[in-house]
Amino acid sequence: MAVRVRLAELLLNRRMSLAELADRVGIPPGDLQLLRDGRARAVRLSTLDALCRELACEPGDLFERGFDVEPDQA
Repeated sequence: MAVRVRLAELLLNRRMSLAELADRVGIPPGDLQLLRDGRARAVRLSTLDALCRELACEPGDLFERGFDVEPDQA
């Protein structure tokens, strides 16, 4: 099972750059890039709240849970 970050899609849909979002949220662009690329190990709730506020979305819009490999059919 894997969690996929959909930040790149949201930025594209809103015609917003990563640098612009980082400035609005007040976090370093490099940290936001780690999240966008799915390499972040954790996300603070305050950061998640700020991202959702600036992107006008819900936390579930930022993340998608899926499977790396299809589960066995029982």
